[in-house]
Amino acid sequence: MQIIDGGVTAAAGFEAASYAAGIKYQDHPDMALVYSTVPCRVAGTFTSNVVKAAPVQWDRRIVQAGTPVQAVVVNTGFANAGTGAEGLAICETEARAAAEALGLDNPDSVLIGSTGVIGGRLPMDRIRAGIEALAASRAHTKEAGTAASKAIMTTDTRNKEIAVSLEIGGKTVTLGAMSKGSGMIHPNMCTMLCYICTDAAISKELLQKALSADILDSFNLITVDGDTSTNDTVLLLANGLAGNPEISSEGADYDAFCEALRTVTQSLARRMAGDGEGATALIECRVEGAADKQAARTLARSVVGSQLVKAAVFGHDANWGRILCALGYAGVSFDPLQVDIALADGSEEFCLCRGGVAADYSEERATELLGREEVVILARMHQGEAAATAWGCNLTLDYVKINADYRS
Repeated sequence: MQIIDGGVTAAAGFEAASYAAGIKYQDHPDMALVYSTVPCRVAGTFTSNVVKAAPVQWDRRIVQAGTPVQAVVVNTGFANAGTGAEGLAICETEARAAAEALGLDNPDSVLIGSTGVIGGRLPMDRIRAGIEALAASRAHTKEAGTAASKAIMTTDTRNKEIAVSLEIGGKTVTLGAMSKGSGMIHPNMCTMLCYICTDAAISKELLQKALSADILDSFNLITVDGDTSTNDTVLLLANGLAGNPEISSEGADYDAFCEALRTVTQSLARRMAGDGEGATALIECRVEGAADKQAARTLARSVVGSQLVKAAVFGHDANWGRILCALGYAGVSFDPLQVDIALADGSEEFCLCRGGVAADYSEERATELLGREEVVILARMHQGEAAATAWGCNLTLDYVKINADYRS
């Protein structure tokens, strides 16, 4: 497997487009299209929030029904959440318009994504015009994929895309993806949209199994602010154009596909966490020696989700007690006198706490490590063999400023 240059258009048969529809802002593209030249099998995971946006309800119904899909239409500016029955009617209108513009017979072959302000109503005249423009300008180029990844941004400061290729059954298989996410991000699906396109031939059942298992160690292990949104969606589309023997059972080919998927999703997860609203540093917490995998995940998430840890990193303050405290309230039983806490400096470790008490360390060196753009925290529990890594970001004054005037 290798990382290659590209995004959602990297795999065979996938096209993309972007368009400035003027939905909320007038100065940048705010609609995107992802299109496959042939029908795709699709897997999806969605927000755990009880309040689910209309596009989430629309997409989840189609994914669960196993309906082949060919297109995804995404808008920013307004989330189409908190819009009741009208919101679902809007999704249907969008899907019908896209199906007509793309020459598709079934509106259920079109998935919908929205992100932005909850409760706002979409200007359907601009949406329809945008769909027409997207369908007319779609292209199988890297530039089209990159433009689409920029069009789905809201408070993101940079676009997020990745592509990988690998060999399965003697054929080159490619996965390409784009995502957005910067605020309202918390585990168990976080505020994000992610679209992954692959030309692999794989059964619907294994496609869903791979995605459902994957997010446990990628998108469910990032947090920015503790808020879980109404619109969180990850879609994985597979059109089979690579020509590999279909992956219909678990084994070496399935494992290789899952490894490639993990590379894609963990890369995007790290980028979203590092681009948290107002953030100046990515925080990575690696928990080792936990009693089991779920305990390791829970502990790591607790550390990166701690507001006090996030603030300490922003202040470059080596207050390791906040890390130990966050481990302690995670809901996992362990012996505090067995815990070691360190900062990673490449392959070397800078110990802050050994056996639950302070180590002899240089405050100046700790301050330097905490001032980097990526801060890596190691927590060794000495309870077992399980490990997990979670990602978050520091908490800055700009986070409050961004969210104080989000609607204006």
